[in-house]
Amino acid sequence: MDTKEQFEAVIAVCKDIYSKKLQDYGAAWRIMRPASITDQIFIKANRIRTLEVKGEAKVNEGIRPELIGIVNYGIMGMIQLEKGYSESSDLTPQEAIDLYDKYMKKTVDLMLAKNHDYDEAWRSMRTTSYTDLILMKLYRTKQIEDNQNQTLISEGIEANYMDMVNYALFGLIKIDFKD
Repeated sequence: MDTKEQFEAVIAVCKDIYSKKLQDYGAAWRIMRPASITDQIFIKANRIRTLEVKGEAKVNEGIRPELIGIVNYGIMGMIQLEKGYSESSDLTPQEAIDLYDKYMKKTVDLMLAKNHDYDEAWRSMRTTSYTDLILMKLYRTKQIEDNQNQTLISEGIEANYMDMVNYALFGLIKIDFKD
């Protein structure tokens, strides 16, 4: 499998979980403000780092589900940036899936362009580096949020969400394809 096919495979897993949760819960996440989504991603990334450092889990869930959560919350975050938060679950499952597809395509297109320029350097990276990079992007995002989304020179929140999603997808490829 080439990189694009591997991405499509792990994205299909993430989207399947997103879709099933939409059936179970609807788009209840629409009430979350973007900063709350950032914090939810932080919890997942921090748990991954804790598992990497401690080498054991007290809760019987590993790193893979947390990476899937980062992917899906990252996409939800981008949707919230576009639409703003809502006081209710105001999207049908199909609308939420269509928005997921829109932002996933944008994110993957960015990855493919960067992957070309960086010549698949991510394949030589340690998976623990993905965790650290996601955490760094989270701290950057929190700072931008604390600055009322204003930046002087830096990319905005959406670009950080896209990078977090892509690092999580890299981690999923490494896990699922033992790459």
